[in-house]
Parts: sequence; structure tokens; C-alpha cells
Amino acid sequence: MNTLKTDVPCNMDPQTLIQTVAADLPEFEARDRQQTKYTTCYMCACRCGIKVTVEDNQVRFIQGNPNHPINKGVLCAKGNSGIMKQMSPAKLRAPLLRRPGTERGAGEFEEISWERALDILEQRLAHIRATDPNKLAYFTGRDQMQALTGMWASQFGTLNWAAHGGFCSVNMAAGGLYTLGHAFWEFGDPDWDNTRYFMLWGVAEDHSSNPIKLGLKKLKERGAKFVAVNPVRTGYQAIADEWIAIRPGTDGMLALSMVHVLLQHQLIDDEFLIRYTNAPQLVVNTPGQKGDGLFYRSEEGRIQVWDLNSDTFADASRADIAPALFGEFTAPDGTPLRTSMSILVEKYLDDEYAPENAARECGVPAETIERLALEMAHVAFKESITLDIEWTDWAGRKQTQFIGRPVSMHAMRGISAHSNGFQTCRAIHLLQVLLGTVDCPGGHRPSRPFPST
Repeated sequence: MNTLKTDVPCNMDPQTLIQTVAADLPEFEARDRQQTKYTTCYMCACRCGIKVTVEDNQVRFIQGNPNHPINKGVLCAKGNSGIMKQMSPAKLRAPLLRRPGTERGAGEFEEISWERALDILEQRLAHIRATDPNKLAYFTGRDQMQALTGMWASQFGTLNWAAHGGFCSVNMAAGGLYTLGHAFWEFGDPDWDNTRYFMLWGVAEDHSSNPIKLGLKKLKERGAKFVAVNPVRTGYQAIADEWIAIRPGTDGMLALSMVHVLLQHQLIDDEFLIRYTNAPQLVVNTPGQKGDGLFYRSEEGRIQVWDLNSDTFADASRADIAPALFGEFTAPDGTPLRTSMSILVEKYLDDEYAPENAARECGVPAETIERLALEMAHVAFKESITLDIEWTDWAGRKQTQFIGRPVSMHAMRGISAHSNGFQTCRAIHLLQVLLGTVDCPGGHRPSRPFPST
């Protein structure tokens, strides 16, 4: 057995001392049989980069990868414990069949071969498919096979298939894809370096934990405001500058009420809406008739807008036009039309979304809803805007003007995501679109206030 030397001179330089002691240490690791593999953690949807030390084709330990752009070497407890999932003695290693004569639920099983298991499944599935495919219902966990299993269910003929993501993050990702073109943390982060106002909506600590922790550190160091919208004050919410204790499942209404406030005070980014969204595109307005709600197209199939330069219809994809953001028009064949933005304003300026009505549903004071919307606008617009109202910001200061930018909002899984996550995310990002503050790498697009005419 190796023993450490005790006769090392005390005046030895540090580097030589390390080498001398290290040469005499016992061999704890068979490093000549070890390899380092680089991959991503799959313990949550964050996909942090990891370094995995492998010895004899077995995982020895897992570390964060300091060169990975997402987590920069930080790894949470769940990620570090990934080896427990991989090496667990409770892990199934062969198909199990309930022992003959035992009751269902008794937990008495015997291992069988894959061949026998597949034979049993083939017989059962063939009978179900031949009689009624919808009698098959199954659920898959978090894996990379959901596209394949979903296709298999479709080919089999059953509608009764679901996967982990549908109850967790996919509804949120769908909201992001629908409104922004990317699915949040897996394909992009908020602009941590430039954001001065950050809203976190219904976020649980098990998603995107490492990037958010690093990002919140940046925000705190720069003095940016951090607002947390969540029924409970745990985790991230505990360090927020302001916690909005909303009732579970009502964050969509809160966001739409804030949209109401922005529209009421004409605090929207018209230039952004015209350039980057379908807000000026014309929609058929024939309630109860065929075609109502569809985009109005030319004979060539091109979506149309009303060009203010030529006072006529124009292809919405052209860059040399000045589309009208608001207005009602009549097509050459007499079809009534209006812009998408006109529809949006009519819907969300309704009293249903007024702060005093939303307050009763959300459990958040009407004054707080209005203040949050005005604070966002205060940060979002570079040019000063004078309002005909006076309001008090979160620090108790009286305000009548807005100046600044940028705002960043991040919506992910939470209590409401299980019930209305898709709609909630669309509402939250409608706020961003109206203010022109959609997160994008390298900063935010230039903007100007809503015109007075």
C-alpha cells in the first residue's frame, strides 16, 4: 500500500512540491482506461453541455462543459445526478411479465426474452388494430422518439397517444414558434446583456435553470428590474424586485389586460408592427359568410395591404410601400376588408380586458396591472412620450413621461402551462410584439412611438 512522504523539505517551491506529492499519491483513478465524451444533458429541456467521463464503457462521473454556450460549465443537481438514472439498480434490463396466477398490482414479475415479449405484443396489437385501433392508448416519457412514436400511432390508427412534452414544455414552445419563430430556451435566450426590465411568467425551477441563474446574475449586477409573475414565491421569484402573486391559470388574462393598457394609451411600436408582423395585412370582414377571417389575396395568391403612397392595394411582401396599419377598405369586387391590427385593437380594447375587470379574475390590483404595462412602455421607447395621466412607478416615483429600452420577457412552464400555456404564451408575446421588444441576438431593433396622427 502506498504511503505519503513525510520528509518533503518545507522550502521546496510550490510546483515541485505538487509534482513530488502527486507522484507518491495512491492510484485512485485508472486514467489510462478513461475517455471524456462531450454531449448534452437530457434531465430537463435546458440541454446543458456536459463532459462525461467513461471507463470500460460505463459512466464514471458527469461535469458541466465550460465551453458550452448555454450553461458555460454550470450544472444543476439534477444534471450531476444523471449518472444515477443511467446506473440505477432499479433500471429495467429486460421485459417483465406478471407471474401466472398472481393478481394485477401484486408486483410479482418474471423476466422474459425480447422475442417472447414482442410475440405477445404482436398478437395483442394485431387484434386491437383489426377490431378498433382506438382501443390502444399509450403515453411516452421525455425522449427523442416522440416524432417516431407519434408517427407510429398515426399509422396504427389510434388517436389516443400523448407524450411528456404535451403536458410540460411543448405548449410553451408552440407559443414561441407561433409568435416568434423559435422555441425559447432550447434555441435562444433573452438578451441578458441589454435587458433593463425582465418579466418571468410562471416559471418552475426545473427548466432552463442554469442559463436563467447566470442571466439573473447579470441583471442583478446591472441593476435591471426583475418582475416575477407566479402564484408562489419560491426559487427565482424569491430574488425578484417585485413579485406579482397571481391566481393560478390567469396569467393570460393579466398579459391581455396589459395589452389593453398599451392600446388604450397608444403605446405601441407601429414601425416594428408594419415591418416584422402581419398587422397591416388585410383580412376579409364578412361575418357569417364564407371566407370571413381569411387574408385577402390577389389573383396570384399574394396577401394584400393598403399602400398609403399609391392609395391602392399592394403585395404585402414588397419593401417599397407604406402599408396602412389601421383602416377598413373595400376590395374591387365589393368585399369589405380591414387590417389585422384593426381586428386586434377592437378585440382587446373591449372592457373585458380592462384592468379593473381583469383584477377580479387575476387577484392583482388594477393599479398594478396598469403600472406594469406603463413601466414596460417606459423602458421600451427611446423617445420621450408625454401622457395625459400621472402614474407611480414601482419605486414610488411620480411619472408622466416614458424613455428607454429594452424590455425582455421570458415565458416558460408553470402552473398555468398545464391548462392554457399555449394561449398564455401568445398573450405574453403579443406584449413584446406591440412594444417591438422581441428578443433577438445582438440587441433590439430600433423603434419609435406610436404616431399622433
